[in-house]
Amino acid sequence: MIWSLIVGAIIGMIAGAITSKGKSMGWIANILAGLVGSAVGQALLGTWGPSLAGMALIPSIIGAVIVVAVVSFFLSKMNN
Repeated sequence: MIWSLIVGAIIGMIAGAITSKGKSMGWIANILAGLVGSAVGQALLGTWGPSLAGMALIPSIIGAVIVVAVVSFFLSKMNN
């Protein structure tokens, strides 16, 4: 369980760095983005590639990038 949170946080930080939104997100948001993104990525792309803590890394990172981009888009629309 703790290992999944750590891997989720790392995936979320990578997604935040790729989308340039990582600095505005806190560590809890990074964990959530990583865990939700992992589920989304694996549902859309499957479980191929290297795996860590039960998460396929490449689909998880792609899914987390999607989640961060979508959430950032909606948050920016709500603030305007």
